[in-house]
Amino acid sequence: MTSGRRRTGKSVLAAGGIVLQPGETPKIAVVRLRKRSEWVLPKGKLDAGETARDAAIREVLEETGHAVAVHEFLGTLAYHSGSAIKVVHFWRMIAEAVPTRKLMKDVTAVDWLSLDAALERLSREHERAFLAEVGPQALQAVLGGSIAAELPGLDDAASADLAPTPRPTLWRRLRELLRGR
Repeated sequence: MTSGRRRTGKSVLAAGGIVLQPGETPKIAVVRLRKRSEWVLPKGKLDAGETARDAAIREVLEETGHAVAVHEFLGTLAYHSGSAIKVVHFWRMIAEAVPTRKLMKDVTAVDWLSLDAALERLSREHERAFLAEVGPQALQAVLGGSIAAELPGLDDAASADLAPTPRPTLWRRLRELLRGR
């Protein structure tokens, strides 16, 4: 165990959110990390004794400055991080309109973007693949209906069939990424 963070063998457990600001066109939070100037989804490691859901709430507040309401679980993303595998659980979250605290020192900015813009902004391919898979489901939940007209190639039948967890295509792509393909 390192500095109060939970580490299991060669896995690092983390949690975060697909954080939305509702509106006619809902916006998704992406944060810029100070260390490498990378744009990522808000997430972080679990503290000792902390549940994944509680860690997700804490990390999102620290990285975006916004308190959130937590909704459904969206899935898990696993990827290499140094010599370990990082396993991150994500929930759909709705941010309060006004930030309630300053950003943590490791984060230099938070941007609220459309799904397409967030996909373009994210620095890490595995996060882009994950958001491309679960983002439409998160948006559909916020919009409360079909988003088929707004997403190319997605008809009403397909949008109604959005699964609560990543589909096999995402897992196949993640395995490829982990194997270095």
